[in-house]
Amino acid sequence: GYVSEGSGENIFLVRDGRIFTPPLSASVLPGITRDSVLKLAAELEIPVIETGIPREMLYIADEVFFSGTAAEITPIRSIDRIVIGQGGRGPVTEKLQKEFFAIVNGTRPDRYGWLTPVYATEPVK
Repeated sequence: GYVSEGSGENIFLVRDGRIFTPPLSASVLPGITRDSVLKLAAELEIPVIETGIPREMLYIADEVFFSGTAAEITPIRSIDRIVIGQGGRGPVTEKLQKEFFAIVNGTRPDRYGWLTPVYATEPVK
């Protein structure tokens, strides 16, 4: 009766300014991007609660988003045809996305050592 993850992504929901996500003990993928979200949330002083998430909790969430290698950080606007929050990206998801993309795109320093530079031996033609 609990949600654990998407079809290849970790799931997070936001309610009253706090992030909720299933714990690793709920058989979720211990993903790199999941860990990145947890680190960024801590740095941004957004409380994270790892707990079982009943399906109904998704319906009353202010925001829901996926994270994963392919999904990166992607807001979810509806679940089972029920609009989540205002039906678009919420402020917590936006903060996390902006910080995440600033680091991975190189506009902010990589203070976590997430990126590995790859140097070309010759110019790309």
